[in-house]
Amino acid sequence: MKPDQNTALLLIDFQKGFSAPLWGARNNPDAEANAMRLLAAWRAAGAPVVHVRHLSREPDSPLGRTGAAWIDGLAPQADEVVFEKHVNSAFIGTGLHDWLCSRDLGALVIAGLTTPHCVSTSCRMAANLGFQVTLAHDACAAFASNADTSWCPDAPPVTPQQIHDMAISQLHGEFVTARSAAAILCHE
Repeated sequence: MKPDQNTALLLIDFQKGFSAPLWGARNNPDAEANAMRLLAAWRAAGAPVVHVRHLSREPDSPLGRTGAAWIDGLAPQADEVVFEKHVNSAFIGTGLHDWLCSRDLGALVIAGLTTPHCVSTSCRMAANLGFQVTLAHDACAAFASNADTSWCPDAPPVTPQQIHDMAISQLHGEFVTARSAAAILCHE
């Protein structure tokens, strides 16, 4: 698969607020670099690129105000569309679905933060809306805070890598085809 005019690259929540300590440890320190490789390829091909940003309504959220800024290297260019959301799904309260449909874009490559939350929710919704979804699993990451096991005092601790892997395994085959950035760009 290579970037083409029928496949949009959907980059979700690559925001500076995810460097805040409250998220805890994370897996995949290469997620942003892999997303940048995809972005560079889409731009070089003149293929559609969509950026989604989470703007939290919670006053103390790291994804509000300064934390809403884009991660260096993943900021949109002037000709790239941006949608802003207040919930996990990139499709709720945004014009994303209409924008994709108005351009007859039936396929998406998705990358972003965090794997079990906004990425997973957006992947599931995209598939349910009829889009063919490829998830760039190595251009996503999960954090320790993505697993709240307080509901079960006997639950063993879960690592960010386990959280990430479980989220991908629940998506692959039913909602998405999970592939590495290199495989998406036909380098492996």
